[in-house]
This record gives sequence, structure tokens and C-alpha cells, in this order.
Amino acid sequence: MKKRLTHFDARGAAHMVGVAAKPETARTAIASGRVTMAASTAKTIRAGTAKKGDVLGVARLAGIQAAKRAADWIPLCHPLRLTGVSVELRVIKDTVEITATVNAFDRTGVEMEALAAVSAAALTVYDMCKAVDRGMVIGDIRLEEKRGGASGTWTRNR
Repeated sequence: MKKRLTHFDARGAAHMVGVAAKPETARTAIASGRVTMAASTAKTIRAGTAKKGDVLGVARLAGIQAAKRAADWIPLCHPLRLTGVSVELRVIKDTVEITATVNAFDRTGVEMEALAAVSAAALTVYDMCKAVDRGMVIGDIRLEEKRGGASGTWTRNR
């Protein structure tokens, strides 16, 4: 079966995919990303001494909020009833590693919500530390795994 882009109709116009006929099922998506920075910036984050406050705590909340509001960010994304959002941030050497896990019991997947969570958490780390390190790099934002729905489980080959 040939895969096609589902957000375009027969004429090629963008449209929101209809999901009313799809069954509600448990769905999970895991996404990750990172913010690379100067070693001194990472040390400040790790120590919790950034001038703007608890960088990791605020970034975690930003990620959770972004997952809940993904449909507001992404024009063709369906609003979903999320049943759980977890955003983990770890400072490893000169990098903040971010992982978001999003769960829902709904008619469509939660990949966009997990990716939005990672993106917002990364942007928040940047915002809270930009005064001391404008050279930070946000990158490697990607889906790691998705479960549920008609297409089943997909896991990134490392």
C-alpha cells in the first residue's frame, strides 16, 4: 500500500483529517530533544543558580502546557483529551536532554503533543539562560516511539 500525506485533499488543498469514524484507543508518544550550551551555563542550571530561577522546573511546566495546547500551535492538529504528560530534563555535561511522554485515550495519535512538549521545554531553557549564553543550540527534536491506533507501534531505530 502506498503511503500518502493525509493532510491534503484530492485537489492538494490542506485540510483537517476527519477522525470521527476512528475508534478511541490508548495512545502514547515519546519525543526527545536537547539544548547544547557552554559548560558554565550547564553548571549554573545544574546548581539551580540561574538568575531567572529553576530552569528545569519552569521548562518542565512549559513542556506540559505545550502538550496540552498543541492544537493551538499546529493548524491541522486535533485537540485531544490527554490522560498524562511527563517531561523529563537532565543536565549531562554541556547539554540539557529532554524527553516527553504523552498519553491519551482518543481517536488520533499524540506525536505532535510530545514534539510540542519537547520544543517548548527547549525554548524555555534557551529563554531562561540567553542572558549568559546566546550561543545555545536547540536540536535533535524527534519522535522516539509511538504506540496505539491502527498503525500500531513504531520505534526509532537508534
